Amino acid sequence: MSDGTDPIVELAGWFRTAPGGYVRAWEQARFDALVGDVFGYNALQLGMPDVDALRANRMPFKGYVGPCAPPPDAAGRWQGSVVALAGELPFETQSIDLLVLPHTLECTPDPHGVLREVERVLVPEGRVVISGFNPWSLWGARGRIPGMEPWLPQDPAAQVSLARLKDWFKLLSLEVDRGRYGCYAPPCRTDKWLARWGFMEKAGDRWWPVCGAVYVVSAVKRVAGMRLIGPAWKQKPRRAARAAAQVAVPHGRAGLAGSPGRPFGGCR
Repeated sequence: MSDGTDPIVELAGWFRTAPGGYVRAWEQARFDALVGDVFGYNALQLGMPDVDALRANRMPFKGYVGPCAPPPDAAGRWQGSVVALAGELPFETQSIDLLVLPHTLECTPDPHGVLREVERVLVPEGRVVISGFNPWSLWGARGRIPGMEPWLPQDPAAQVSLARLKDWFKLLSLEVDRGRYGCYAPPCRTDKWLARWGFMEKAGDRWWPVCGAVYVVSAVKRVAGMRLIGPAWKQKPRRAARAAAQVAVPHGRAGLAGSPGRPFGGCR
């Protein structure tokens, strides 16, 4: 549990442990796959400077936003950095093409407010990628068992489930397009035991995917289309259909050889 240390700092320290490295490696692969084909001009990472979530992205500007400046050894990953809270982004509305939040929602007292800011600064069809701990996994359940030593550095109440996150997305016109659970190994403290449980990755992904310790999800900002209503254009009046020409047939000529139809007047 937290002892008053900033949640982001505490989580960054946990990622240097064996289970933290296990989670970090899995999430890095998912970030690379999700942001590699996102195009635009401006991309931002909110929080966790030790994680290079924008490594595979090719936008001309990639920046970092956090409550404190990134350390010198990590600052070179981005073209710029801004000291700000995730819920109070100092950017214009609809100015960012991609936002990545590695466990950012779990380190803020108002995760829904952070998402509102994310939706505000995203351009239409912009993308947000979020990672978080799954409270319904073996790792998350351990923190809820009375008497058990906490496994994760955060308060279990701070974890945001994927189902809850999807509900927030719907309220903010964010549409989920891709996502995945991962890290199915039981909570182990050493690399040796985590490696022994490596077979659980394929088995868990197939048989119980919702029990992964972490998730990474991607959503796109959808904006309802507008229909322009112009003036009612005048239409040319339709011409009256021409009357069918009537041709008088001389009496006694109907029914001649080669003439179709029956003869008039009962002539034979």
